[in-house]
Amino acid sequence: MPDVRHEVTGSKGRWVIDHGDGISEMTYSILSPAQVIADHTAVASGHEGEGVGLALLEAFIADARARGYRIMPLCPFVNAQRKRHPAWADVFAV
Repeated sequence: MPDVRHEVTGSKGRWVIDHGDGISEMTYSILSPAQVIADHTAVASGHEGEGVGLALLEAFIADARARGYRIMPLCPFVNAQRKRHPAWADVFAV
């Protein structure tokens, strides 16, 4: 799987994987240095079921732990994964 890239512009950010034939992304909004909102996850056509969304979320979680912020999981995918992975409870604000 290609590398996950992180981009931030103002109060918005995203985790991105460029597959060469499409872009997958997980977007978020920055509320404060201590809290961000996971907004949306989109997996490039043809890459569904490859674990792309999970790879994006794992990068997001690692960053949250490293920087000390919490994620509000408004994105349905992120919220569903949060429920499936209780070990991630420390990074979610619910």
